Amino acid sequence: MRAIYASRPDQARGRLVPEEESTFRSCFQRDRDRIIHASAFRRLKHKTQVFVEHEGDYYRTRLTHSIEVGQVARTIAGALGLDLELTEAVALAHDLGHPPFGHTGEDALQDLMAPYGGFDHNAQAIRIVTRLERHYAEWDGLNLTWETLEGIAKHNGPVSEPIPYALAEYNARHDLELSTHASAEAQVAALSDDVAYNNHDLHDGLRAELFSTDELAELPLLDGCFAEVDRLYPGLNYYRRRHEALRRFFGVLVSDVIDVSRANLTALDPQGVTDIRHAGRMMVQFSPAVWKDLKVIREFLFHRMYRAPEVVAVREKVTQVVHDLFPFFMQHTDELPKQWRKDVEEVAGDETALARIVCDYISGMTDRFALHEHARLMGVDALGPLRGSGPGHARLG
Repeated sequence: MRAIYASRPDQARGRLVPEEESTFRSCFQRDRDRIIHASAFRRLKHKTQVFVEHEGDYYRTRLTHSIEVGQVARTIAGALGLDLELTEAVALAHDLGHPPFGHTGEDALQDLMAPYGGFDHNAQAIRIVTRLERHYAEWDGLNLTWETLEGIAKHNGPVSEPIPYALAEYNARHDLELSTHASAEAQVAALSDDVAYNNHDLHDGLRAELFSTDELAELPLLDGCFAEVDRLYPGLNYYRRRHEALRRFFGVLVSDVIDVSRANLTALDPQGVTDIRHAGRMMVQFSPAVWKDLKVIREFLFHRMYRAPEVVAVREKVTQVVHDLFPFFMQHTDELPKQWRKDVEEVAGDETALARIVCDYISGMTDRFALHEHARLMGVDALGPLRGSGPGHARLG
């Protein structure tokens, strides 16, 4: 049953460019479908989640991560009586703005773009779905509904000053009310991101042998999960044991979000989605106890996975890739693809506009393409001896 505070497609605020709506899909379903068919969504297949794209086929990529977030989000949204399609649309789009090489690539672009308005992956996602996807005859971008754009822009909460240029530019045309919270659907997408990566980073770290199962079994929340598996299945195979424990951990997180969010919503007693936006705090949350335990787990992952010595080594190498490509394309715009050169011609002489075009181009690259372009243009293999050298190498945080 749909909750009174759920977003309703028949009450949606519409699209920047009015268009005739589908007779068999809600406006939020249509948004979700357009995101799935977007070029930027397909490119997530070869973008880093934690491990460099070429490291192996068994690790998560931005695409598999986004699919997992969408699945978790639909589960939680269904339990809370929210609109499933809007929730899934925001969940699937939340990482569209990530550049190659994960947060390492984002840090590099933030440095390089500092004189030109900065770089933020959430804001870049808005730029992609409102400008850079150029497939439709009547508009740039995907022409998504206001509710989906709002969710992409502020699923993590209100956006404070200074607003990243990529978001400010669009917001000036189509006010997303950046000072308020987003819908409950968008908040579910944000917490589902936390649930998904807290779970799968443990899976991937174990597979890469960055830490052991015994070490995980000593962490809060996980200790109880392993204890339950050992009680129910004594002597279980090593791999099955850890999988059973991690799926229980996954269930603990999802159940906690549902229980706490229900309690928050009951206490607020919202009479519509507007009450959610003006509640002054997030309605979709973990409990304080689970959040405290998750911080311990994240601290463990930070030191043992994201900042492992071999990870730091490759971070430096791919940071240099981005730092080489950006000034190169600023000076050699003739090396940009034809459609990008046309954009450059239109901004003739404006350094800031040129930098933003170059940033758009680089941030859209996959890990694989960025490495290939760097090798082609610079004549060096950026990863050198790390390339293809096994599970202990070529990882990113």
